[in-house]
This record gives sequence, C-alpha cells and structure tokens, in this order.
Amino acid sequence: MKLHNPFRTALLATLGVGLGLLLIGSIQNLQTILLYVGTALFLSLGLDPIVAWLERRKLPRWAAVLVTILAVLAAFAGIVLMIVPIIVQQIGQLVSAIQELYDDGTFDDPVGDIQSWLHSVFPALDIDQAWTYIEDWYNTLDVGEIGGEIGGSIIAIIGAIVAGFAGAFIVLILTIYFTASTPSLKRAVYQLVPASKRARFMDLGEQITDSVGYYVIGQVTLGVINGVLSAIFLSIIDAPFPAVLAVIAFFFSLIPLVGTLTGSTIIVLTCLIPGLGSPTTALIAAIYYLIYMQIEAYIISPRIMGRAVSVPGAVVVIAALAGGSLLGLLGALVAIPVAASILIIYRQVVIPRQNER
Repeated sequence: MKLHNPFRTALLATLGVGLGLLLIGSIQNLQTILLYVGTALFLSLGLDPIVAWLERRKLPRWAAVLVTILAVLAAFAGIVLMIVPIIVQQIGQLVSAIQELYDDGTFDDPVGDIQSWLHSVFPALDIDQAWTYIEDWYNTLDVGEIGGEIGGSIIAIIGAIVAGFAGAFIVLILTIYFTASTPSLKRAVYQLVPASKRARFMDLGEQITDSVGYYVIGQVTLGVINGVLSAIFLSIIDAPFPAVLAVIAFFFSLIPLVGTLTGSTIIVLTCLIPGLGSPTTALIAAIYYLIYMQIEAYIISPRIMGRAVSVPGAVVVIAALAGGSLLGLLGALVAIPVAASILIIYRQVVIPRQNER
C-alpha cells in the first residue's frame, strides 16, 4: 500500500494544479460577465437604501422596487433628453469654431508658430537644431502604416462603443433583478453560516451592504452637485460649452480621490484654448475649482458620506490604485466600499478576538 502513496500524492497534486489553472482560465474568460455582475450588484446595493426607505413608508417590496427603478429610469431619461441636445449643439459649435480657426489661417503653419513660441520662451536654447532632429524622425515614419493603425483604432473605438451600449443594457437588467431579489439573496448567503454564528454574520452583512449602498448614493450625489454647480458657474463666466464641461465634471466626480481634480484640470485647460476661451476665463475657473474642492473635501463630502464607513486616506489611495489596476475604472469605484467592508470586519471581528486572548 505504501508503494502507491507517492503515485497517489503526485496524481492528486497534478489534478490540483490542473483544476487551479482551469479555474484561473475560466475566470479570465468570464471576466466581462463577472464585471457586469459586479457592476449590477454594486448599483443594486446603492438602490437598496432607497427601497428600504420606501418600505418603511408602508409600501410592499415589489412596489418599492418598481417605484425606485422607474424613478431612476425617468431621471436618466430626463437628463438625456435635456442635456444631450445641448451637448450635440455645443459640439457642433466646437467643430464650427475649430473650422473658423482653420479658415482664418491659425493652423496654416503650426510648426512655425511652435518654433516662434519656443524661441520667445527659451531664447538660450538651440531650437533649430532640436527641430531638425524632430523633422528627421518624422521623415522616417511610415505614413501608410500609421494610417492603417489609425483606421484600425477607429474601428476598435466603434466596436467598443457598441459593446459598451450592450453591456450597459445587460447591467441595467441585472441591476433590476438584483434590486428586486436582494432580501432573498441575503437569506441564501446567511443560511450558509452555522446557526450559532448566523446572527453575528447577519449583523455584519447588513452593516457592509448599508455602507456600500450609502457610499454609492453619496458618490452620485457629489457628482450631481459638482455637475449642477459647474453648469451654473461656467455659464456665468461665459466659458466655452458649459453643458459639455458640466457633464465632464459630473462623470469625473464619480471617481473617488482624484476624479474632481482631474475633471477640473480638463475644464480649465479647455477654457485656455485660444479662440474658444481666454486666460482670464481659465484663471477664474481654476480659482473656483480650487475653492470648490476644499468645500467638497471638508464640508460637503463628510456630511453626505456620514452614514458610510469612514476610510483613512492612505487606505483610500492604496485601495483605489489596486482596484484600478485590477478592474480599471470600476475597480477604482468599488475598491473604496470594499476597503470599508474589510475595515468593518477588522474592527468588529479581528480586534475583539485578539482582545479576548
């Protein structure tokens, strides 16, 4: 019998490694589906506090879910119907402005303009020699190959847009399903825990899901506040295309930690484009966003995020970077509530057990 032990051990080890590789490969092949499911679950947890609030107003669960979903869809449709025509109009104005700049000869000799600007800013540098190197490098490029790459990139972008719309529809359907069946899903997970520890596990689970839900609602609220205030302020200072820039402010505000700063930088640089904005407009916008970011960080965000679990700044940075590296933008969004959930477990499970020893 002992003679078979080495063979049996090697066989089991080989099967274990094979199953591990098969599992990893399956996860890689299903990563898009898992991303859809994770996004829908994340959004459904964000809608769950609203559904719970409606249930406390004596509405049955199905009615609360229906009202919440219809309200979200109506708000989204209203925003689209209100904002999209303005954005399309302002994009058309942007294209017309660029065409006018082209007709006026602004782009007739961009190389000479850049050279003149470099000469004026860096008079001590040998700009002509550096530019000769750039021209030699440009002459070595294969224009046909670059054109083919650009064409392939355009096709890839169109395919990504189509896939994005299809993915958004799938996420919407899954979100409706998860929102409607959140209690049953929770019960199914809770029943996997031994009865002696089920009450404690349910308490932690409710805290985690509530924290994630309040985080999602809070982040969207911050985005709406930044978008609305940006639209009003940029219209007042006569910034170029305020509706488009306000949408940029809204979407970037959904990104934790660096979203508001990144969106504000894009807006200020847009206001600085010659022929579209002016240095004065860009300076006023920069001052406004510097003040707004301080107010958001110290006044608005703590009040809105008060019911979510607070996460230390260093943990926020590490979680956002790790989540972004693993799952891109969605990973950066999900990483903060995941970190908050881990902190809940650490504070209420790990530390008390260590204190009992």
